[in-house]
Amino acid sequence: MKTVIIKYNAGNVQSVMFALDRLGAPYLLTDDEAEIRSADKVIFPGVGEASTAMAYLRQRGLDKLIPSLKQPVLGTCVGMQLMCRHSEENNTTCMGIFDIDVRRFPTDGVLNGQRLKVPHTGWNNIHTLRGPLTERLPENAYVYFVHSYAADVCPETTAVCDYVRPFSAMLHRDNFYAAQFHAEISGNAGQTILENFLKL
Repeated sequence: MKTVIIKYNAGNVQSVMFALDRLGAPYLLTDDEAEIRSADKVIFPGVGEASTAMAYLRQRGLDKLIPSLKQPVLGTCVGMQLMCRHSEENNTTCMGIFDIDVRRFPTDGVLNGQRLKVPHTGWNNIHTLRGPLTERLPENAYVYFVHSYAADVCPETTAVCDYVRPFSAMLHRDNFYAAQFHAEISGNAGQTILENFLKL
């Protein structure tokens, strides 16, 4: 099986590579169209700022390539946000794979009398799980987040997290899957999600 990690300037590729190494899954890090199209699985990670990342994708033609892929594709963190329709981060038009917008968390959120910090950083639980990537995952599993923006809950949501407001922790449409959290550093839950993705 050939797994490709898409190489671009917002990729947290090292931790993804370590996670695949732990699973014994061979991979290739590339931005080459032919290599990406010929892959069995594609991982689209991301850390950073939406508009800069989208500009890089457009320069390389990856903004058109990624939505056209037919094999299973997994976007994580900023990768997930770029797969949505639009991000409030610098008013960025994204790829539109998921027909939902990404909005910034308000800084005045309060939970149980405690002001919630933005960015949302650390471990939090996900619930209302469905879809193939959440198989063998317990309801309210804990995963690791680092983000200030999030997609609203929508029909394509396959896991929900609550922080300031309920938001999409995972999305799925056709061959496209996405996780707002960092599956590659989310312990046993993240490993289970990656295993499920590689088995698709």
